[in-house]
This record gives sequence, structure tokens and C-alpha cells, in this order.
Amino acid sequence: MKQTNSNNKIPEFRAGDTVTVYYKIIEGDKVRAQPFTGIVISKRGEGVSKTFTIRKIGADGVGVERIFPLSSPNIEKLVVEKTGKVRRAKLYYLRGKVGRQATKVKERFVATPVAEESSDPGVVQ
Repeated sequence: MKQTNSNNKIPEFRAGDTVTVYYKIIEGDKVRAQPFTGIVISKRGEGVSKTFTIRKIGADGVGVERIFPLSSPNIEKLVVEKTGKVRRAKLYYLRGKVGRQATKVKERFVATPVAEESSDPGVVQ
């Protein structure tokens, strides 16, 4: 039976979101955090084996995909840059697009609760 290791430093995100993952890289005796910014194209798996795939457009328009384990201790932090509005759970269709179209995902605006000004509808301010 697998135990789930809940990683508290990972915020909620889903497919279509633009995220930056700071991943620990060990070079000899030095440890540094390497950022990888891109669009989340899929999340899959269960428990500790849950993974997510990020795609970015690198140099010369070459697409770069990287798969990260969600419960990895090497993920220093994850920052959600933009939230995307998509109708699919897997965005594999972005692989066939080049240039600007490969990064074009509509932005989803998260509703924030608005405080009511007055409870009496007859009062004009």
C-alpha cells in the first residue's frame, strides 16, 4: 500500500495554467534552484506517483517538455504565474502548434468575494 506524502509547498493548479517550477539541481558540491516556466499540459497518476507535464517553447521555437513528480523533494517551490481557461484536461494539441499559438491559452479570472456596502437597499451613498 502506498502512502501519500502531501507536499504543503505545492499550490493548487490545473491544466492550462502557466507555472514556474524551481527544481533543485546538484552540481558537484553545489546545490542551486533551476526555474522552468511553461504551460501545464497534463496531470496524471495517483498518490505519491502523481506527475505533471510542463511545456515551454525554447530556443529557435523548439518545444521542450518536462515531467515532474508532484511529491518530489527536489521541487523547491512552485509559483502559478497565470491561470488558464481551457476545456480539456490534457492539452496535447499544443504539441502541434508553433510560435505564438503554442503558448496561447485564454486567461481564467478567479472570482474574489466582494464585501457588501450596505444591507439596506433603500440607502443611497
